[in-house]
Amino acid sequence: MPGKVVDASVPAAVIFGEPRSAESLSLMAGADLYAPLLLLYELANTARKKIVQYPDQADGLIQAFELAQGLEIRRVDVDHPQVVSLALDTGLTADDASYLQVAQRLDLPLVTFDANLTGLR
Repeated sequence: MPGKVVDASVPAAVIFGEPRSAESLSLMAGADLYAPLLLLYELANTARKKIVQYPDQADGLIQAFELAQGLEIRRVDVDHPQVVSLALDTGLTADDASYLQVAQRLDLPLVTFDANLTGLR
């Protein structure tokens, strides 16, 4: 199976039922998926933001986040000094540069809905 590195925006679309969920499923289908270890932290932050915005949906959002922990996405550590260097070179946050670093190190495409990361490799 081909491999891809997924930014948190892609699985978040499916997990939280966002408008691009069908596109997200298509992008992830049939691929071995990878992400930096921080993936679950970013998904937790997305859950928190959505709960603050939609408090009446808190239970469903927490359940959706709990399901996210079972996604078949291999989480890998990053080379932190290289992440800092990439962040400085590209103007990305360290979080975003982590996804880019994993994609570069594994020589895999980076799949994202984040405009800051689109087109970087």
